[in-house]
Amino acid sequence: MRIGTGYDLHRLVKGRRLVLGGVALPFEKGLDGHSDADVLVHAVCDALLGAAGLGDIGDHFPDTDARFKGVSSLLLLTETGRMLKEKGFFVVNIDATVLAQAPKLGAHKAAMAANMATALGIDAACVNVKATTTEGLDAVGRGEAMAAMSVALIIEEEARDSRGQGAG
Repeated sequence: MRIGTGYDLHRLVKGRRLVLGGVALPFEKGLDGHSDADVLVHAVCDALLGAAGLGDIGDHFPDTDARFKGVSSLLLLTETGRMLKEKGFFVVNIDATVLAQAPKLGAHKAAMAANMATALGIDAACVNVKATTTEGLDAVGRGEAMAAMSVALIIEEEARDSRGQGAG
């Protein structure tokens, strides 16, 4: 059994689409970044890569690589899942939290979880998404940025339980 954590933060800017968990959200600003800047998916990728001892998102999908310019972060997550499977790991569960002052995300959390589960080929019940504000404090609270953090539990494929939960 292995556990990894992930964290990401991106600045909010005008003129960009806001994407969280692969869901395009109506909002006056979007996250600035090389890919679609989906902080939620980036944090999940980092948690999974860390749990597997495979470094971090920047090692595999650097912002200096033109192949990843504007790409959907769900594609990065799919590739992360492939790397884990190749190393013999099975995703048991993911728990992630988005930190954002606005917009309200409650109505979108299930779709975000479903998108990430689909990208990884796991049951949506194995992915949990939460959202919170920072009560007006820091860059997130001032509406200048959004952040996300995640924890992931993985096991070696041989240890996979008979219920068939997780990846694979």
